[in-house]
Amino acid sequence: MAKILEETPRPTVKDRLDKTVEAVHGSQAWNSIFRPGSIFRKGYTDSPRNRSYVIMNSVIYHLHPVKVKRHAVKVSYTLCLGGLSFFLFILLTVTGIFLMFFYRPTDVQAWNDISNLQTSVTFGLLVRNMHRWGAHLMVLTVFLHMARVFYHGAYKPPREFNWVIGVILLTLTLLLSFTGYLLPWDQLALWAVTVGTNMMGYSPVIGSQVRFVLLGGKEIGGDTLLRWYVLHVLFFPFVIVIFMAIHFWRVRKDGGISGPL
Repeated sequence: MAKILEETPRPTVKDRLDKTVEAVHGSQAWNSIFRPGSIFRKGYTDSPRNRSYVIMNSVIYHLHPVKVKRHAVKVSYTLCLGGLSFFLFILLTVTGIFLMFFYRPTDVQAWNDISNLQTSVTFGLLVRNMHRWGAHLMVLTVFLHMARVFYHGAYKPPREFNWVIGVILLTLTLLLSFTGYLLPWDQLALWAVTVGTNMMGYSPVIGSQVRFVLLGGKEIGGDTLLRWYVLHVLFFPFVIVIFMAIHFWRVRKDGGISGPL
């Protein structure tokens, strides 16, 4: 027995590592994430069962309902206003991240950074105008999308909940546009802050407290710009992404795009 144990080679570090890799590659988590047996790599046997597996495991197929009405694929019916709104949001996110590299939200540096961005940064003026006009177009497309849904009666059951989500998204889009309008911190921005915070100050019960929070004090100053900057680049985009996900999910669950009246 001792002789047999002596002749049995001990596993090396490389052997243990190979076994660990094989165990990981064979695990369910690895297969579900990296899909080593995907049909795009190895193909699949053409059978009804395998075709069903391909459809059930495809995220793209699950973005739309099982059945799509004929009118829903017509551009003349929807005008792609929902898709355009989502595309403009992605464009604003990308261009906004670029602008954040050259902008400092302080009352001393804000306007100078905007000026330098337009004159000294490569493609700075182009990216800023893309961000600016993209914001205007997003407000327009979201409003037209809501108008299309209203005049086609697409807000009726079972889509009334998604209509409320759409109204919230329109409000968030307007707030996102308004907070971005203040960031250059020029004379127009100061008057916009004054008018906006005074309007909030007339809210019942908590008006004065809301105005104090938005201003960061009793008067407009550097804290005001910082708070509106945080609202513009963090809070409102984060909330919009959440409500967009709910909106897309409800479109899927409610049977897709509704039919004409």
